[in-house]
Amino acid sequence: MSDQVANPITALLKQVAIVVLCALFLVGAGVVGVYLYRVSDPYVQEVLSASSDPERGKAIFEINCAGCHGTHGDGHVGPSLHKISERKSKLNLINQVTSGDTPPMPKFQPDPQKMSDLLGYLETL
Repeated sequence: MSDQVANPITALLKQVAIVVLCALFLVGAGVVGVYLYRVSDPYVQEVLSASSDPERGKAIFEINCAGCHGTHGDGHVGPSLHKISERKSKLNLINQVTSGDTPPMPKFQPDPQKMSDLLGYLETL
């Protein structure tokens, strides 16, 4: 009698495992697809291929970002940006700066060289 109960339970567990694995695969494929799409953006490619100058990036930061994030990125109205490059990838930082999707942060799209310089400065915080 216990074999008759165990077999349907085993079969059900196998089906659940297959469904979970398929769902994880689809989510993983979606994440990889979105990443590849974002990396293929010509603006992003240009930013990532440019060599950055953190000193120029600091000047860009002081003009455009310091009002909310503080003169040294300590946080003010906006969050602290210290060690931001450890918390966010360059791709995510580019998206954060250029999208304007996180109010009250405004949309800001510097040319690729300036964005590269800004990323270089953010890495020093």
